[in-house]
Amino acid sequence: MINGREYIKRIDALQNEVWIDGGRCSGKLSQLAPFKGILKSKAALYDYQCKPENQELFRYSMPDRKGDYGFSYHQPTSIEDLTNRRLATQEWARLSAGLMGRSPDYMNTLLMTLGFAAPHFAQDQKGFGDNIKRLYEKAREKDLSITHTFINPQVNRSVGQYFDDTNVTAAKVVEEKEEGIVIKGARLLATQGGLTDELLVLPAGGYTLDDAYLFGFMIPSNSKGLKFICRESFCYRDSRFDHPLASQFEEIDSIVVFEDVLVPWECVFLYKDAQVVGEMEEATGLYTFLQFQAVCRQVVKVEYILGLCELMGEAIQIQEYEHIKLKMSEIITTLEIMKALLVASEVNSRLNQYGTLVPESQPLKAAIQYFSGVYPRLMEIIQLLGASGLISIPTEKDFNSEIQEDLAKYLQGANINAKERVQLFRMAWDLGMSAFGSRQTQFERFFFGDPIRLSTIHYNRYFTQPYVDMVQAFLNKREE
Repeated sequence: MINGREYIKRIDALQNEVWIDGGRCSGKLSQLAPFKGILKSKAALYDYQCKPENQELFRYSMPDRKGDYGFSYHQPTSIEDLTNRRLATQEWARLSAGLMGRSPDYMNTLLMTLGFAAPHFAQDQKGFGDNIKRLYEKAREKDLSITHTFINPQVNRSVGQYFDDTNVTAAKVVEEKEEGIVIKGARLLATQGGLTDELLVLPAGGYTLDDAYLFGFMIPSNSKGLKFICRESFCYRDSRFDHPLASQFEEIDSIVVFEDVLVPWECVFLYKDAQVVGEMEEATGLYTFLQFQAVCRQVVKVEYILGLCELMGEAIQIQEYEHIKLKMSEIITTLEIMKALLVASEVNSRLNQYGTLVPESQPLKAAIQYFSGVYPRLMEIIQLLGASGLISIPTEKDFNSEIQEDLAKYLQGANINAKERVQLFRMAWDLGMSAFGSRQTQFERFFFGDPIRLSTIHYNRYFTQPYVDMVQAFLNKREE
């Protein structure tokens, strides 16, 4: 396991090609305004896992005792392992109020599922199985940070685009060489793109029409020809008073551009094999584990929302109104539903063919779909509770100016002073109304893709026949 200093040093040394606000970043990313907050927050996670008092939860040892590694690389084989994974995931999530969607354990978990299912990728190409196992072991040994990109650009979603070689937009293989495959085009939406050691790529749309889009690989973020184009940063100032959340947890999302990137064969673990892709979830449990990690984090996020709203109510003494209690009850109900679905997935887990204990997927699918719909409502509750208090939020500089006495008099709360009240309401604003908060809402809405498509898939794959038979048997019994 690495600590925060080692993580920062490694990212700065990579000199990844990162673009933002019309210019290419130069120097150390950890010292640049758009990135220093999130890099510092990630470093805090690595430091936390290295504290002696946290070793039991965050570290595991190999059977041969030759190495100690971070919890997210551990293959769970028992309920105790899954419980430990949940507790460690949530400990990390509490350091960011559940706002860091791409904490290191997210992609580490994915790579773990692939690494232990290496034989699945070796069906036609034995080397691909060896490759994914080696990539997993490398990441585990070095405690690498990883981002990913699974989405094609939205330029043109018609079928014909996949046959237009004159205008390549979605990343595809344009050449095979002895050394590897050459990738050209772009992918969305790499959260923390350019801020991690490596980039992992899995198939997106179009591969059923053209197998040039069917590939899976992991390469260093500073690979030649690899470019990360970042959106505008939603952290507008460093002040933790003015932007208590954005200043620390603005992850930055990026477009990943492949300009004839050579991916060495040893980095490829999936290529032109639709059957391997089609059976990948069943064989590895990768999406189920990603959902497990996400729901762990989302539970923590709702815990923070509940605590924040309770403090807001206390600050302006509105808890006794029935409509306030109704709104608070909505948050509590959300929290308890998410917790119950998470635990249900854990206790009903099953071993797969590779010895990995995979959580039950149905409760997790329900949790993800439920949360994507209820999260905007939670943000609306914050807005309704805060009302004009989310508009009257002067800055830290205002409290250090000659108008501070006016602010102290007119912005005080029922039980806290003006600066404390504004600081609290700025946190609520940053979560529920700011650019950073709006991005969080969009992020949770589409965390695993289009909610309608996910709901359709969930229904199509849900085994309803036992319940149909139950009703039919009841009706037949009445006729008898």
